[in-house]
Amino acid sequence: MSEEQIFTAIFAYVDHLFGKIKPKKLFFMAVDGVAPRAKMNQQRSRRFRTAKEAREVREKAERKGEKLPEEKAFDSNCITPGTTFMARLSEQLRYFVNKKITEDSNWRDITVVLSGHEVPGEGEHKIMEYIRKSRAQPDYDPNVRHCLYGLDADLIMLGLLSHDPHFCLLREEVKFGPSKSKGK
Repeated sequence: MSEEQIFTAIFAYVDHLFGKIKPKKLFFMAVDGVAPRAKMNQQRSRRFRTAKEAREVREKAERKGEKLPEEKAFDSNCITPGTTFMARLSEQLRYFVNKKITEDSNWRDITVVLSGHEVPGEGEHKIMEYIRKSRAQPDYDPNVRHCLYGLDADLIMLGLLSHDPHFCLLREEVKFGPSKSKGK
């Protein structure tokens, strides 16, 4: 996939989530920023291990004489705060949000907050910090409903720790192992 195709897929998915959630007041998008050092080391070692495994699979396929795709594979190491890829993604996300607010009536009356990679911290923690600060305001409505989307397992704990009676998590079903077809 080209970078443009990646961005287009991200925007389509954000729009899909927006349509599913149907926010009434606020839509907060948070991209992971610089993580604490220990987390950064863990992410880096995981990404390099993945790259090493991909290289080994490619070399094994070459030895077997299999035909490999000619285009260069996407390097997931660029999905790191501070990289030029992330800077372009943030810029394109800002453009996407402005375009949606201008052209889509469903986005028009919603406050959209975008916390990019240049803001330190993991995305879900930035969102929870925003909710905690909102709850501390004297005009906070205790009946406001929150919906948090993400794939990290710690979302469950963050939701429980909020002690908010109107808090839901939106997660995708993750299936492990070989997929079973429902046909014959």
